[in-house]
Amino acid sequence: MLKIYNTLGRAKQEFVPLRAGEARMYVCGMTVYDYCHLGHARVLVVFDVVRRWLRERGYRVTYVRNITDIDDKIIRRAQENREPVAALTRRFIDAMNEDADALGVERPDFEPRATEYVPQMLELIGKLEHEGLAYQSGSGDVNYAVRRFPGYGKLSGKSLDELRAGERVEVDAAKEDPLDFVLWKRSKPEEPKWSSPWGEGRPGWHIECSAMSAALLGQPFDIHGGGQDLQFPHHENEIAQSEGAMGPGGRFVNYWMHNGFVRVDEEKMSKSLGNFFTVRDILKKYDPEVVRFFILRAHYRSPLNYSDAHLEDAKSALARLYTALKDRGEAAPVDWDEPHARRFKEAMDDDFGTPEAVAELHQLANAAFQGDAAAARQLKALGGLLGLLQREPQEFLQGRPAGVSEGWIEERIAARNAARKAKNYAEADRVRQELLDRGIVLEDKAGTTSWRRK
Repeated sequence: MLKIYNTLGRAKQEFVPLRAGEARMYVCGMTVYDYCHLGHARVLVVFDVVRRWLRERGYRVTYVRNITDIDDKIIRRAQENREPVAALTRRFIDAMNEDADALGVERPDFEPRATEYVPQMLELIGKLEHEGLAYQSGSGDVNYAVRRFPGYGKLSGKSLDELRAGERVEVDAAKEDPLDFVLWKRSKPEEPKWSSPWGEGRPGWHIECSAMSAALLGQPFDIHGGGQDLQFPHHENEIAQSEGAMGPGGRFVNYWMHNGFVRVDEEKMSKSLGNFFTVRDILKKYDPEVVRFFILRAHYRSPLNYSDAHLEDAKSALARLYTALKDRGEAAPVDWDEPHARRFKEAMDDDFGTPEAVAELHQLANAAFQGDAAAARQLKALGGLLGLLQREPQEFLQGRPAGVSEGWIEERIAARNAARKAKNYAEADRVRQELLDRGIVLEDKAGTTSWRRK
């Protein structure tokens, strides 16, 4: 049986879907005002593997990962850049997708943007007001009255008196309680705005996930995931909104999953400490599959410690697995009766135990080095369930980054030429840099563009 550590129950619990044969999963995605960092990469890869394993176990998976395309940080960055909010968010959505594609992350079934679901958010706020859980303050904002919801704090395990407002919640003297959070925010004149029964404004951060998950998955649904930093206040507030609108006895989600923090040389990753790395920074030095492998060598709930030494070790270990496949790893389905495969399955069924699963890959590599062709086939097949070992071994061992096929290069050159023709030189420069980051140098001569590998 598959067991998942449920943050709400604080224990591993057998996964029993609400609908037989189906698994409905919602994961909090990116706020698109900057490039993805290593913490984002971990969320992307972890829940990509969760989805892959659920699918392997026979479930029809519906995976929703949202995009926050309106909030204070986005508005502030757009104003600093003197560009429209929509242009800023479109640029960073494209960049996010490029990073996810490089890391071998499959696209979700649905990728809703907050700005597309404002009517559903307004409907939900109206229900909360009807239930006596929302009020409009003197500032014009509509707030959630935390102390009127009896279950508040059950996800974080703290009492109301222990809890404090989260970092995204601004203290407003017009609130009835400092813990109350914004559902609908009154817009300033220069900010994006929508009409509502409470005046022109824009949605608060927390309301979007409650509205979008309900619209796309129904209520309740099976799995809600995200980084550990979202457990409070974001996910706690989602429960309050969703279950508060349902009324007594309502249940929002069955299983809550949270991946651990990323640390850099045993320190918290932060811009202020100067140890903040974007995915693009890392991919300039390391093959994307190495980064994915590095992430999966740690259990998703454990802290992930980034360092060059750890990445180099992951690179060597992955090279060893690819070497074991060289001239031996033809494609074949998994033989689940084979002992290594059985242990791989046991590990993955025990709360997605990727470290133990990866250990079985190394054991299979040992057998493959001894000339066991069946072990090599198992190695390739099981690696594929983690999104690993699907390239030609020589491609990886020669240092050619994943996804950099000649067809992809020509496609990006065509995109750059189109941008130049449209006199969008900033985009043309961005594509040139994107190719350079992947080891591809462009040369413009006599009106034509050629390329070479560094």
